[in-house]
Amino acid sequence: MQLRRRIEAPARIDGGLSLSFEQRSRSRLRARLDDGREVGILLPRGERLRDGDLLADEQGEVIQIRAAAEPISCAEADDPLLLMRAAYHLGNRHVALQIEPGRLCWLHDHVLDAMVSGLGLSVSAVQAPFEPEAGAYGGAAIGHKHGHGHGHGHEHQDGHEHEHTDGNGAVGHGDGSRSWHKQESPVDHGQRR
Repeated sequence: MQLRRRIEAPARIDGGLSLSFEQRSRSRLRARLDDGREVGILLPRGERLRDGDLLADEQGEVIQIRAAAEPISCAEADDPLLLMRAAYHLGNRHVALQIEPGRLCWLHDHVLDAMVSGLGLSVSAVQAPFEPEAGAYGGAAIGHKHGHGHGHGHEHQDGHEHEHTDGNGAVGHGDGSRSWHKQESPVDHGQRR
């Protein structure tokens, strides 16, 4: 079975497919339906599946996507300013973030847990579905690569594609907007301008 298209409101749902966040972020994937049948997902590049999305194959069989439980970390605080500070620091690291009233969640990472705890928030590791914000730039794609002009490349998980356009960290986004990232000095990478 190959699932190639999204649909809105089917007359029936023929099966379910539980996927982790990383799996839902891929447009090409082999998996097993919850009933054990093998399936291939072939969607346009850059599309991300969300919990509850519906996909169909050429014969009209409809499969509902479910966000699988996975290891995540959640920070809770009654103080909105404290939550905003944590969201700011996590955002600076391009962390995919699930935002709920009084709570922030991210894929479990002990380094991030320690950072957020150090800000004064209570952090707990749980097993739960992870459904982060889609992002401010359309948000369908999560992983992307930078094409840096200063000699190194790295990946982030933040929902938009962009390239650094000058040596000062200016970034041009596909939607015409610009933002800035703190860039390392060329000396940090053994290079000179």
